[in-house]
Amino acid sequence: MLALVLPLLAGCATLDRDANADGIAGPVGLKRMIVKTDPFVLTTFARIRDPGQPVTVYIEGDGLAWLSRSEVSLDPTPREAMGLALAAADPSPNVVYLARPCQFTARAKNPTCGIPYWTGKRFAPEVIAAMGQAVDQVAAQVPGQKINLVGYSGGGAVAVLVAAGRKDVASIRTVAGNLDHAEVNRLAKVSPLSGSLNTIDVAPQVAKIPQIHFSGAVDTTVPPVIAERFRQAAGSSCVVVRTVPGASHETGWRERWRELLREVPGCV
Repeated sequence: MLALVLPLLAGCATLDRDANADGIAGPVGLKRMIVKTDPFVLTTFARIRDPGQPVTVYIEGDGLAWLSRSEVSLDPTPREAMGLALAAADPSPNVVYLARPCQFTARAKNPTCGIPYWTGKRFAPEVIAAMGQAVDQVAAQVPGQKINLVGYSGGGAVAVLVAAGRKDVASIRTVAGNLDHAEVNRLAKVSPLSGSLNTIDVAPQVAKIPQIHFSGAVDTTVPPVIAERFRQAAGSSCVVVRTVPGASHETGWRERWRELLREVPGCV
């Protein structure tokens, strides 16, 4: 059995994924940079225009983890980079996009990278620690300001896991977020992610952080029941779930994102 859910299967392999990302980021002033963490080198796109205001950090999904249901990808860099597209649609002055480990960064610069880090260990403790270090570096650019975290798909899991270890997170938003990979994989009848932390286990730790979890009404990869399970596990009025009509796992988000951003997380 496979060791993960397959949110993105391969399509045309000829797309220049780096050029596609640059084409999304460049027109809105998001500049490509490299962030060194332990043990990964991460690619980011950032726009910091006002250090006196909070920063919103977008975390990418799982990317091109598999070429087919039986063949793993040798490069998890996403074809369409939905997390980056959402970041590009955000008009806020301070926006930073974090690619996941091993995405967009040449293997020669990232020798730690290996297939386990985009399959069974995609949410491993060392992955979450590295993403947390990257957020530390982002926070240093806006001293004293709060962090808003946004995660797409598996990036939603990372956002919550990172938030569980921080004191400066003002809000969390997830889009089609995999907030319980054990249940997602059970529903898909595939093997569990061995070596990965499960986001739902930290729901009580982040329960007081205002958050909205958006699910697509026709998402069959991470169905809306997953966000609802997370809300119940958190047991907090700060955790809100929204089901977006017509949205699937990969469609219906970028064109609506500015509108959805108007929904401000809060505690009732």
